[in-house]
Amino acid sequence: MRMKKLFNNTVKIALPLVLGSAILYWMYRGFDFSSIEHVLLHEMNWTWMILSLPFGILAQAFRGWRWKQSLEPIGEHPRSSVCVNSIFLSYAVSLLIPRIGEFARCGVLNRYDKIAFPKALGTVVTERAVDSIIVLLISVIAFLMQIGIFTNFFSKTGTRIDDIFEMFSPMGWLVTAICGIASVILFYYVLRHLAFYKKVKEMLGGIWQGINSLRKVKNIPLFIFYSFAIWGSYFLHYYLTFYCLEATSGLGLSCALVSFVVGSLAVIVPTPNGAGPWHFAVKTMLILYGVADNQALYFVLIVHTIQTLLVILLGVYAWIVLSFTKTPVALGGPAELTRPAK
Repeated sequence: MRMKKLFNNTVKIALPLVLGSAILYWMYRGFDFSSIEHVLLHEMNWTWMILSLPFGILAQAFRGWRWKQSLEPIGEHPRSSVCVNSIFLSYAVSLLIPRIGEFARCGVLNRYDKIAFPKALGTVVTERAVDSIIVLLISVIAFLMQIGIFTNFFSKTGTRIDDIFEMFSPMGWLVTAICGIASVILFYYVLRHLAFYKKVKEMLGGIWQGINSLRKVKNIPLFIFYSFAIWGSYFLHYYLTFYCLEATSGLGLSCALVSFVVGSLAVIVPTPNGAGPWHFAVKTMLILYGVADNQALYFVLIVHTIQTLLVILLGVYAWIVLSFTKTPVALGGPAELTRPAK
């Protein structure tokens, strides 16, 4: 039994790494990495990259503040700083083991503010449902924005959909198929574990209570603002990087929105920070918008690497801050705990 558990845990860690590495290897086989130095030093507009970074921080901070608001209706009042730092840490931890961050941030709140783990996990489920709705809304907007552009493009050039499909090599289709299969496996894995939680009455009760907390949120407009601010910040974090390279600086808002949506959907595939699937999806969209293959590779490699480094730095910062964060002090026995200052 222990060997089976060890094998399953090893597969969970190794499979995402192998999948992401395989896609990256296929994409960058034969790529001249020495040319990256020239691009970074002589072709890159670092002003726009620096301007994009605060929005990456804001996206996670807004998520932390929204999470605090989701927990309050169920009688839990964590500190805002602990909520935000738990988000910072969860994203960094997920670079090592994909999807583990959701559990890690609940563990942080449980340790530092004594928030019940099942309740915290329930509100995470709530957040994911809200995020899914917003991503769906953004996807519809992106599609509607592109109808006229694609129609005009096809009518003027005589290009057909099947001509676009022919642009992809058999290996490109294979990578797409692998990403799709990986998504199905992830979905099955999640269902299995949800079924496990259903067997635990206390856990199920906490999750259900967390989900129900949404309709009891006191300040609904603020919750909605946080929700859209999260994804608005994510988009600006990505969109501003278009101006870093000449090849992407003239693509415009529509291309940025479409590639942002496609990239957001690609990270469903369980690899560290979407490495591999995100590169492939965004690169493909940029090529469809006329960006040269090597320029698209430069863009996805540079942007993803710098944004991942930001995630790591925020995780280290959160770890340091949490190391000096005081936990609630018991008074008169374990049942009585002082509430930390908000």
